[in-house]
Amino acid sequence: MDMTTARRARTATRYLSAPAMVRLVQTLGIEACLRGIAEHIRADFGRWPDFDKSARVANHSRDGVIELMPIADKTLYSFKYVNGHPKNTRAGLPTVMAFGVLAEVDTGRPLLLSELTLTTALRTAAMSAVAAQALARPDSRVMALIGNGAQAEFQALAFHHLLGIRELRLFDTDPAATDKLMANLRNSGLTLTRCTSTAEAVRGADIVTTVTADKTNATILTPAMIEPGMHLNAVGGDCPGKTELHADVLRAARVFVEYEPQTRIEGDIQQLPADFPVTELWQVLTGQAAGRRAASEVTIFDSVGFALEDYAALRFVYAAAERLGLGDELDLIPDLEDPKNLFGLLQQRGWIVNQATACPRTAPECYAESL
Repeated sequence: MDMTTARRARTATRYLSAPAMVRLVQTLGIEACLRGIAEHIRADFGRWPDFDKSARVANHSRDGVIELMPIADKTLYSFKYVNGHPKNTRAGLPTVMAFGVLAEVDTGRPLLLSELTLTTALRTAAMSAVAAQALARPDSRVMALIGNGAQAEFQALAFHHLLGIRELRLFDTDPAATDKLMANLRNSGLTLTRCTSTAEAVRGADIVTTVTADKTNATILTPAMIEPGMHLNAVGGDCPGKTELHADVLRAARVFVEYEPQTRIEGDIQQLPADFPVTELWQVLTGQAAGRRAASEVTIFDSVGFALEDYAALRFVYAAAERLGLGDELDLIPDLEDPKNLFGLLQQRGWIVNQATACPRTAPECYAESL
């Protein structure tokens, strides 16, 4: 390996585009991806104290939110850029769009720049399944899925493959969303039942997953709908002013969260006083706190999405892409012969400091042309 190739190997960043991520999932299979991400989530939540954690940084507007989600341990740093704009579908854009970076802590070198729109759907579903494995009844076989949009198929398949759910009871205020979901899952091995209301869908369900998108304080589930032994996987309430559960549903159950300081602001528990008791899921996964204590107990996973889940997903994706040879090498970082001579990079192709010689026009004219 010559010196130039060696330098580039030190600075190159693997880039995983959306099409490359599709190829990765198609190559491994969606079940293997869900299981792999779930295993990484469980491993990383199991070493919770190792991480430098913070609530995500959010910029809220009338129609949505844009967020940055950073986290690091002593070896790797990651962040995700993600939005949530429910009205986007009217303009032909996804409600959620995301990308992320995985970097070395000791050098700061970005190892991976990856799409995270598809990956976020996978990791959210995997996280839901990890929580349900700890909190739902082991004999759960029927799940109600309220909200049949972009996240729904991933939730359905995660619960099917990782928990043994066999029947889905479906409801969405948009019948076309349910049509889409039923078409996509027609060969999944799941029994699909279309329902005419939330109340009909949840009746007799072992697990209820709510994954609605509207940025509003909605009441998707009310106390009258809740039956003993249910596990509620509340996914859609994930920013200030956006909830899905009636407050009395929360009060009557045991509530589990990812990172309490963030969920107090963004989750369904934003409706309740700051001293309302919750348990962080990592404590259950490490045996420091009890999960489900009785078959009749109602449990809630108040899921808002936490940066550690993206860290785990990026670790999985990076390893898989390296193993499969997917993605491209991106020159995101300059390749410098002398790392102290950044300015010298501009002279490598004969660029000279005297811009009057390089460009006979005035600087304002050149600037105007560049715009």
